[in-house]
Amino acid sequence: MYSKEQASTLRQAFWTAFGQYMALQPTADGTKVNWVNYKTGIKHLYFRMNADQHTAKIAIEISHSDLGIQELMFEQFKAYKNILVGSIGEEWDWSLHSQDEYGKTISSISKCIDDVNIFKQEDWPKLISFFKPRIMALDEFWSDAKYGFDLFS
Repeated sequence: MYSKEQASTLRQAFWTAFGQYMALQPTADGTKVNWVNYKTGIKHLYFRMNADQHTAKIAIEISHSDLGIQELMFEQFKAYKNILVGSIGEEWDWSLHSQDEYGKTISSISKCIDDVNIFKQEDWPKLISFFKPRIMALDEFWSDAKYGFDLFS
């Protein structure tokens, strides 16, 4: 068991290492991006990567406080589902109006893996192998699809 400080330090070390590993990787548009804190350019729409002592998750997260707008954004992603699946090469889990860990209602499209631990450095290659191709595939998808979401910005 780790103290909060130790856990925070290890978590920060992983995300720093991942960010440095990805730093030279250009986006689909050929620009530089902060892969760990990917900016979609649309308010309340995020590409999130999380890991803890049991799982890792990458997600498209819609967190607009107006649930009607949140649902419209989710439906827009459904309209782009074939393009999204074509970019990422796999099916993800679709969840409209679920609760996040803070009790906030969000909608998400996500992929998880189990049996990984961000606090074990020997799991870091597995985590990087999980996150890297998926965040790059999301970027490739977003390069084409972002214009269909301009009405939400």
